[in-house]
Amino acid sequence: MANVAVAELGGPAIRRQTLWRYWRGGLQGSEFTWAVAFVVPYIAVFLFMVVYPAFYGLWMGSNPALYSEVFSDPIYLNTVVNTLIFLAFGVNVKLFLALMLSGFFMRPGWWVKVLLMIFVLPWAIPALPTFISIHWMLIHWMLNGEWGLINNALYIMFGIDPGPSWLNSRWLALGSAIASHVWKWTPFWTVILLAGRMSIPQELYDAAKVDGATGIKRFLYVTFPLLANLYLVLTLLATIFLLGDFNSIYFVTGGGPANSTHLLATLGVVRDMLDLGKPQLGVAAVMTALPLLIPLVIILMRKLRTAEVQL
Repeated sequence: MANVAVAELGGPAIRRQTLWRYWRGGLQGSEFTWAVAFVVPYIAVFLFMVVYPAFYGLWMGSNPALYSEVFSDPIYLNTVVNTLIFLAFGVNVKLFLALMLSGFFMRPGWWVKVLLMIFVLPWAIPALPTFISIHWMLIHWMLNGEWGLINNALYIMFGIDPGPSWLNSRWLALGSAIASHVWKWTPFWTVILLAGRMSIPQELYDAAKVDGATGIKRFLYVTFPLLANLYLVLTLLATIFLLGDFNSIYFVTGGGPANSTHLLATLGVVRDMLDLGKPQLGVAAVMTALPLLIPLVIILMRKLRTAEVQL
């Protein structure tokens, strides 16, 4: 009985000691001290830069009256339509182009490598100067309604005068922002799909060639099936990234004309917070994207866990 009592009394202490060893991960002495010294700053940054802003934003947008005001706003309804159009075209066009261009850059030759380096430059350059240059080029050179390059070309080639007022039309301005976004981010996804293509064993292509699969058949029956998992994951990632995109609209159209080209990200920041001085309303507008964002994140996590993005 005495032995049993001692074992029972020592049980919690042994469990605490085992748990402490588990958290130490087998590190002893200075190794554990250095590990803590490296981990604590990252934990602090995560708490202050991720956890705190997320919970603070949820608290700011917790008033149900805000959502009544958001949903009754006609500009918000137009913004939802803009966001869905931006997602449909921005995601699918750039990933389709990236898939096609990744096949082109698989060609041998030094000139292909040079073209790839030039092609990647729009993505490698920081977003601010890129979109500012696009904004200047679109407004002052290409899409100017009076003497822009495109309108002059329309007049010379087809006699169309006056030409369209590109950035004074909701749909033309939104299309310009989508084109700018695709131009900026297509190189990034092209490089990822190029890496995926390069991981496909050459033996599979050789076997397909023996079976008579060349050209488009080789792509349909060898390349694309092996890239399907990667392409799906990239589509989910691109959708999640684009839901929070701010630069494309802000630096190209500024939400104009007359707040008609806003996305959810720019409507909450530019119109609600900066112009109207209602940050709570802006947070509520942005948070209405959560019903779409959360399922996408869950699907992405499950896809990464189950399929492991296998090629």
